[in-house]
Amino acid sequence: MNLVSIRLITADIQHLVGFYEQVTGVEAAWATPDFAELTTSAGTLAIGSTRTVALFGAGSARPADNHTAIIEFQVADVDADYRRLRNTVADFVNEPTTMPWGNRSLLFCDPDGNMINLFTPVTASAIAKFAR
Repeated sequence: MNLVSIRLITADIQHLVGFYEQVTGVEAAWATPDFAELTTSAGTLAIGSTRTVALFGAGSARPADNHTAIIEFQVADVDADYRRLRNTVADFVNEPTTMPWGNRSLLFCDPDGNMINLFTPVTASAIAKFAR
């Protein structure tokens, strides 16, 4: 079994996709006006409009209602990304901080309130863990 993607449901797909394009530097591939994907070498962030929820089952997903998941992206230099995103991100949770497990992390929320973690491994054990 392979984790292929994480999907977010949003009421404003154009805005949320544009935000993630700015954060990641990845251009979204639009399958329909209601569904786009941002694909990285490790996986895909899929974004669907609320109109797609009816395909799964009415009321099965609600936009802007996530309080448990953190979407994580490994980056080359989290401090540089923090400087780059200061004028784009409205809701930073913290500034770049080195965590006890060896990653330097920057947490912030997207326009729908989903938490994002950009991180750079900085200790020898963290660097070894993510070396591929």
